[in-house]
Parts: sequence; structure tokens; C-alpha cells
Amino acid sequence: MFGRDKTTMVPAQDALPGRPTPIPVPERHLVLGTRLAPPYPEGSEIADVALGCFWGAERAFWQIPGVITTAVGYQGGHTVNPTYEEVCSGLTGHAEVVRVVFDPAKVSYEELLRVFWETHDPTQGMRQGNDVGTQYRSAIYTHGPVQKKSAHTTRDTYQQTLSDAGYGEITTEIAPAGPFYFAEDYHQQYLKANPNGYCGIGGTGVSCPVGIASAGK
Repeated sequence: MFGRDKTTMVPAQDALPGRPTPIPVPERHLVLGTRLAPPYPEGSEIADVALGCFWGAERAFWQIPGVITTAVGYQGGHTVNPTYEEVCSGLTGHAEVVRVVFDPAKVSYEELLRVFWETHDPTQGMRQGNDVGTQYRSAIYTHGPVQKKSAHTTRDTYQQTLSDAGYGEITTEIAPAGPFYFAEDYHQQYLKANPNGYCGIGGTGVSCPVGIASAGK
């Protein structure tokens, strides 16, 4: 199993089983000072996105006004409470995900999606740049029908913009959010703790029009 192609999703029956005990979560965000784990403030909402290595991806979101907290973890696969090493093996089915908790009165979900689309190349399949494997796939895990509609609308509109710029088809997975498993503490706000650390995030340079989600409503 460990010799399998890491760009092919592992079937559920072949995935690692994981463990019943969750990975401990740091109490506070290193930059924002807010809680990483629930409970979150009343009225807040959650956006879960995958756009390659979560070290650099998380920083793109904690800088946005209206974001309450961010955390990195694993989602979209089969293994319960996986470790980073297990996710890297390609045998969990999980993507590296950034969880963004935000105040919708201060920043819209569509604005977060704009940052998502512009911060990576969503046409690369099971990779981002030199990072190769199912864990690096592009994905949006939605919470409810409103987020689902926004995800599909922004994808379809951005596809036209990318096609006009010579890019291929968007490969971003859009699916209902399943369980989110927090990553180990040394991954949380990695680029704050390690300012010169690795950041594999890079966009296409093609702008995603602001407000494109409302265009299809």
C-alpha cells in the first residue's frame, strides 16, 4: 500500500483506520489571540478550504479583516483523527485544509472565496506546484446550501476568466463539509512561528472578480 500512487484517491476500504483520540489543539491563535477550537462567537460562520500546503495557505486568511480565527487540519477523507505523517502517505484521503471562522457582518463568504481562488492554481489536480499528492488538492467543503451555491457560482465564473487567460479546467473538489480534524500544534500558524518557513502557495495571477457570487443569484 505504501508504494501506491499518491495522486490517486485511496478507496475507503484501503484507508488507514486512525484512532479514537483527537489531536490536542492549542488554546489560542498565535496571531489573533482567539480560540482555535469551538465554541466560536455567536453569529460567526465557518469556511473550510484546501489550496495546497496549509502552512502558507493559513496566513492568507488570518490577515483578512473580519476573520475571527483560523486553524489547519485534515478533511475530505476517511481516516479518523489522522496524523500528519499518515496524511502525507496518501492513505487517508484527506486534504490539508484551512478552517476560517469569520464574522459575516464584516467579511463575506464570497470575499473569502475570492482570496481562495486567487491564492493558488485550482487547475492542477492532485498537486500545487512541487507539492504532489491527494493531500494538496484544491477543495471547498461547504456548510449549507448558501455556501454550496456560492462555491459553484464563483467556480464557474472564475473558470471563464481562467480560460480567457489560457488556463485549463478547474479541478477543485466541492463537497459538503465532513469532520474536520485539527492538525498538530506545530502546524498551527506555522509561518508566524517560523517566519522563514516553507510556503508553497502561489496563484495564477488571474484576478477573481469581486462580487461574482452574487452575479448568479
